[in-house]
Amino acid sequence: MSRLTLTGVNIGAPDPHALAAFYAALLGWEISREEEHDVYLRPPDGGPRSLSFQREEGFRPPVWPAEPGGQQMMMHLEVMVDDLEAAVARAVSLGATLARFQPQGDVRVCLDPAGHPFCLWLGEFSA
Repeated sequence: MSRLTLTGVNIGAPDPHALAAFYAALLGWEISREEEHDVYLRPPDGGPRSLSFQREEGFRPPVWPAEPGGQQMMMHLEVMVDDLEAAVARAVSLGATLARFQPQGDVRVCLDPAGHPFCLWLGEFSA
């Protein structure tokens, strides 16, 4: 059997440079490569993980929560935090919007500047 390794997630956006800058600031990751239509982020500790952003002409932001006829969300990012309210405030200060519908008490659904939902969830970091 072939060995498989997931190395990253690619997110479509109308302006990949602006969205990459948002996530770089939110996550503390570094821009590792910029091209005309693609931008790649890596965590500061290195490793094979990456988050990349690709220009999509005709981009339509997903609707959260889903509505009949609305653009469906294809995926979303889950970001563990140790202080939920502080993380939400930081995300909003960087350009995110708090979604009007919040399904859980220990999770906050936010919309990034391009309209992609992402979740900030309260967890415990190991030492």
